Amino acid sequence: MLHRRDAMIRLGQLGAGGLALPTLLEARANTPARAKSGTADSCIFIFLWGGPPQQDTWDMKPDAPSGIKSLFNPIDTVVPGIRVCDQMPLFARHTDKVALVRSLSHGDNNHEPSVYHMLTGHKDPTLVSPRNPRKRSHPPNFASALAYFAEPSAVPANVTIPRPVGHDGVTYAGTYAGFLGPKYDPLEKLAANKSNEPAAHPDVLPPDVTQTRLAAREGLLKLLQKQDAHLQKTGGSELDGFRGQAMQMIASPKVREAFDLNKEPSRLRDHYGRNEYGESFLLARRLVENGVKVVSVIWLYIMPNGGVANVWDNHGGTGGLGSITGYAMLKEKYCLPPLDRALAALLEDLSDRGMLERTLVAVAGEFGRTPKINKDMGRDHWGAAQTALFAGGGIRGGQVYGKTDKIAAYPTENPVSPDDFLATIYHAMGVDPAAMIPDRENRPHRLCDGRPVMSLFS
Repeated sequence: MLHRRDAMIRLGQLGAGGLALPTLLEARANTPARAKSGTADSCIFIFLWGGPPQQDTWDMKPDAPSGIKSLFNPIDTVVPGIRVCDQMPLFARHTDKVALVRSLSHGDNNHEPSVYHMLTGHKDPTLVSPRNPRKRSHPPNFASALAYFAEPSAVPANVTIPRPVGHDGVTYAGTYAGFLGPKYDPLEKLAANKSNEPAAHPDVLPPDVTQTRLAAREGLLKLLQKQDAHLQKTGGSELDGFRGQAMQMIASPKVREAFDLNKEPSRLRDHYGRNEYGESFLLARRLVENGVKVVSVIWLYIMPNGGVANVWDNHGGTGGLGSITGYAMLKEKYCLPPLDRALAALLEDLSDRGMLERTLVAVAGEFGRTPKINKDMGRDHWGAAQTALFAGGGIRGGQVYGKTDKIAAYPTENPVSPDDFLATIYHAMGVDPAAMIPDRENRPHRLCDGRPVMSLFS
């Protein structure tokens, strides 16, 4: 559990991805056409940072012995034979739209390298916990790789909301374009220095602040100029044109409307949940509806003391959240209740709008949790097994892929690696996982070593 003081981004700032919009636009003029293989035009990736417990969510083991068996009970869903925990009754109505992959597995139990592996499909034994800032020498995360293959558009290809994975001013490795360069970084809010203003409380946005106003503020131009100053040294003749195009993009009615949740009916906003998670899921739908290719929703919580908590890391104990057990954490306003509401609303909303077939929804953490319940009535890190979810984008709903043993510790059927997980996303998005991408020295690198889980598709 990361109970650490962190002055994360205040709502009025846009980070490196936003600053790189001109270069992102410049790159798209030379992007190769992608080969079609899946049905998804866009992807909403929900990253449950910290690692949700598979035994207490989507892979319950009611016959396991005491001390391992969940304190929650399994409930039936709309698909006979698929059961989930009783804390997710709304989600249970939509399992006909979802494929549960219960055998996602890797060999690391530390947050930082596991985040990196899950988001890039690559391992890096040199990463040092707990400090592993992202570097341009790293390979890109999957969202930036998809942005590289995206066709030119009047909107950003790659957006991270509400904030990237990071704490104490450090943004984790694996969260941006790495050696592909700033052209393919996400539009995102970055961690601020501790001298900056503290973050607004995530549950309630200030009444006079809107995402549209924030994105359009004039100060962004100065930040764009600062971020791209190094490109000016190269003498690029089109730099000013792309900077101007970026500003036009942010100021365009289409982009403004995509970021403006006030355009949504009050009833629908209530349906998603009037909190940062529900509003992020709804914003993700609006963004892909308006042409954004990849929206990454990072699940974290800004505690009352201003620190960042990766609340799915439910060891329990003491810290910025107070003295609380792991199971109490799961039932709080920052874990299962808002996830149940927002995820169910997103699946229903995409389906009702006819968008689900063309939108891939993927849900995962960096790892799962230990079979054994610890002394603080929580569970500890466990890379060997977790459950991931897929919906839409040609995925056949109402299925379970893979299986774990009697205590949800190890896969016993159809293990899936992080590489395979990302290869499945690439395939759904019409990108060959074996495609080559260039590093800063123009050397070719294979996009991903994984194989798509083809049996998930209709």
